[in-house]
Amino acid sequence: MATLRFKAWEDVLHRQPKHVTPPSDKISDFFGSMVFNDEAMRKYLSSPVFKAVKKATNTGSRIERDIADHVASAMKEWAMSKGATHYTHWFQPLTGATAEKHDAFFTPIEGGRAIEAFRGSMLTQQEPDASSFPNGGLRNTFEARGYTAWDPSSPAFIHSKTLVIPTIFLSYTGESLDNKMPLLKALTAVEKAAIPICQYFDRNVSKVTCTLGWEQEYFLVDKALYNARPDIMMTGRALFGHYPAKGQQLDDHYFGSIPERIVGFMRDFETQALELGIPVTTRHNEVAPNQFEVAPIFEECNLANDHNLLLMDLMEKVARQHDFRVLLHEKPFAGLNGSGKHNNWSLATDTGVNLLQPGHNPKSNLQFLTFFINTIKAIHDNADVLRASIASAGNDHRLGANEAPPAIISAFIGSQLSKTLDDLEKSISAGKMTPEAKTALKLNIGKIPEILLDNTDRNRTSPFAFTGNKFEFRAVGSTANCAVPMAVLNTIMAHQLIEFHKEVEASIKKGVKKDEAILKTLRNYIIASKKIRFEGNGYGDEWVKEAAKRGLNNVKDTPRALDFMVTKEAEKLYTEMGIFTKEELHARHEIALENYTMKLQIESRVTADMAISQIIPAAISYQSELLDNAMSLQDLLGPKAPCRTQLEMINSIGKLIDELSENAEKMRQERKKANALTDSKKKAVAYCDKVKPLMDAVRDKVDRLELIVDDELWPLPKLRELLFTR
Repeated sequence: MATLRFKAWEDVLHRQPKHVTPPSDKISDFFGSMVFNDEAMRKYLSSPVFKAVKKATNTGSRIERDIADHVASAMKEWAMSKGATHYTHWFQPLTGATAEKHDAFFTPIEGGRAIEAFRGSMLTQQEPDASSFPNGGLRNTFEARGYTAWDPSSPAFIHSKTLVIPTIFLSYTGESLDNKMPLLKALTAVEKAAIPICQYFDRNVSKVTCTLGWEQEYFLVDKALYNARPDIMMTGRALFGHYPAKGQQLDDHYFGSIPERIVGFMRDFETQALELGIPVTTRHNEVAPNQFEVAPIFEECNLANDHNLLLMDLMEKVARQHDFRVLLHEKPFAGLNGSGKHNNWSLATDTGVNLLQPGHNPKSNLQFLTFFINTIKAIHDNADVLRASIASAGNDHRLGANEAPPAIISAFIGSQLSKTLDDLEKSISAGKMTPEAKTALKLNIGKIPEILLDNTDRNRTSPFAFTGNKFEFRAVGSTANCAVPMAVLNTIMAHQLIEFHKEVEASIKKGVKKDEAILKTLRNYIIASKKIRFEGNGYGDEWVKEAAKRGLNNVKDTPRALDFMVTKEAEKLYTEMGIFTKEELHARHEIALENYTMKLQIESRVTADMAISQIIPAAISYQSELLDNAMSLQDLLGPKAPCRTQLEMINSIGKLIDELSENAEKMRQERKKANALTDSKKKAVAYCDKVKPLMDAVRDKVDRLELIVDDELWPLPKLRELLFTR
């Protein structure tokens, strides 16, 4: 047992930083060089074809077959010039990851020869075997047909000598089998809903885009130590491990100097990311030892999501080349900060205006308030649906811990903006407003940028916080596909904007002036959504009590949080907005429950296997050594030999072994009962309520044994080794 552990350490000690030379000292020289972007399209496409593709990208219009043939031919020539030999349709099945099937450009022809071919039909559609992807009962497993369809709004790129084409994934009968298609629908919905409201303030607005800037947190561990930890290999987190004497309590890792070997890894994956058009700009140490963060500049939401998924895959591959492994799990080490993926969300117009940023005059600030208050109202009315969008087995460990928002959904807007909304509520009369009141109100609205200048600090305990020109959805887990919470957020925002437009138009038809109609509707929303606003410490017990008084739900586990996906209200929302059919929604609920159950099933099996085959044998070996020592002393010195400590340790080890074995067996029995259940919700709840607590009980005994058993005999690299390896 000790041999494996020290062999792993021997491998670590010989690691050397790997230095990678970027293609150029100037990032601008190689940024997007592996992307079939506007520059590449202008070079390889004729002007009419280029314009047709751009029109489709900007408006969502259909690309005709002859245009697709031209684009396919140009893509092939461009890709081959970059060394590509294959192409793939890259999609996002309901596994939470990405999927791809590679096909060669190579095509045999007569005479034993071959050519490279890539037609429009190959670009626009592919038919991967869909039988093994989750479908939640939408289709029979013997029906294997699933189709990928080209998404021209996200440009193709070269990765691993393969032309990668972002696509949606749908069934033979048209149901969505992926995470991208609902996101695209939600983005279209929020654009259509936002444009008429923007035109209250600027008639020139013809397009509204959702922007997303994600912040990806992750841990790095040495590959050799990772390989010596079956729990981390199989589940992504350490199922055992006593908290080290030094963890993150000194905060000395946060924003500290980045170790040279880790910088080498960062430079390598950043260079490749930049070549792929991912605008990564930020890197830094996070709070926990060996925890880091990478973040890009804001992009259009669909593209930003594709880039995040691509980056996660890229980081994993590059980490192996540097003898690291990336841990993206939300809580890989108990007692230490977990990892999130903060989703910074806003809306922008084609006139260059960020709709969540105050402007320079009362008119632009009224537009800001309109979208700002509607966002808060959307969160208020749909908090539970938003909570369901971030529910996962991994995020259950993180939400409510000391570095993450609680499971209670609330919105932080800052004390100054809270005061502004309170003042608006008081100053806007329910009756007809006088000219003097309107003038005073405009003057106050005009001061919003000054108010925000020094008051845009963020609240780390808030799951949904306004940070000056955007909202930061902080509760998203680090392994999550951004498309899931972003589809929900844009759907509820679209629905809210539609309702707002109806109310304002109804007032205008009654003879109320436009600005007054807007202000009075906003006043009603301020009053109606007050309970979702919270400025205090989300970690405190006081907030839990206060939230309960306000009627805000605090659902801490995934099986129960997922119920909010399929309430009658949620069904109505999704079907009316055209995001999901009722069948698609319930299928996703089923898939999410199954995914939760399977993850806990794997974790509990690994927990039992390691406890029985690694931990108990190591403890017995040390117990035997202590027993031999005590018996030798007594043989030499008699019954009064000084071996009390050894005997106490023998007794403690024996007691912990018995308790460990007993809890492992109880866990096995509860898992057996849970597995016999046929209802997916009941099975998930059984794993949550019965199996998971016993996993914690097993861990407690193992972690206590770790403090007693001889360090040389302990079969696993300890957290102090995993976390402080440089």
